[in-house]
Amino acid sequence: MVIKVAVAGPRGRMGKEAVATIVKNTDFLLVSVLDNKNGEEFLGDNIPIFTSLEELIFQTEPDVLVDLTVPSSVFEHAMIALDNGVRPVIGTTGFTDLQLDEIRNKVEEKEIGCIIAPNFSIGAVLMMKFSQMAAKYLPNVEIIEMHHDQKVDAPSGTAIKTAQMINETRTIFEQGHPDEKEIMEGARGANFSGMHIHSVRMPGLVAHQQVLLSGEGQLLTIRHDSFDRTSFMSGIVLSINEIMKQNTLIYGLEDIIL
Repeated sequence: MVIKVAVAGPRGRMGKEAVATIVKNTDFLLVSVLDNKNGEEFLGDNIPIFTSLEELIFQTEPDVLVDLTVPSSVFEHAMIALDNGVRPVIGTTGFTDLQLDEIRNKVEEKEIGCIIAPNFSIGAVLMMKFSQMAAKYLPNVEIIEMHHDQKVDAPSGTAIKTAQMINETRTIFEQGHPDEKEIMEGARGANFSGMHIHSVRMPGLVAHQQVLLSGEGQLLTIRHDSFDRTSFMSGIVLSINEIMKQNTLIYGLEDIIL
């Protein structure tokens, strides 16, 4: 069965790669895109553009919505898609806990799946999983995530997800000296259950993260680098295929690749 796909955010850097990947895949059919421009064909492929998600769903009936927009709109898109029986595959981060709970409740109500992936790169997912395994034995952890300077949320969804996974195996404690003082506010980064997360935003970067885990006399560094947005496409393809089999909320790809 060919899966009918719509893409939200097709003109962004991730969106352009996703559109090209979906068009090339014979298992998928790109039926429409959601954008802030209309009245024209998209990429010359006779793909209609919509500015209204409701209209897009009504006219083109996608099975899956791949959303690569921004945190300010993605939650609304997810709820509209689920209400109309469309399965969201979301690559945008920045959800609040309340929003995640609302999406989870809607998924359970509609009994269709939704995937929220803080990172679509298979290598990045493995980096998170390996860090989780290592933190059981090396519980002093610091996360340094580095992204391009147009990224609006910090820490990144990948860093937060990494910390959450590590928290499942690491005994919670405050790292560093008990009398530690920040001479400059923010010098030690964000505190997540005693771990520290540092965000770097610079032009020229794409998506990079290293997890530092230490014990007496040793340091383990687990690092992943995405040099190009093509690195995320295998995860998008996997997610589109997998979401057709699911009826729950999947937050992160680690549970479907390992």
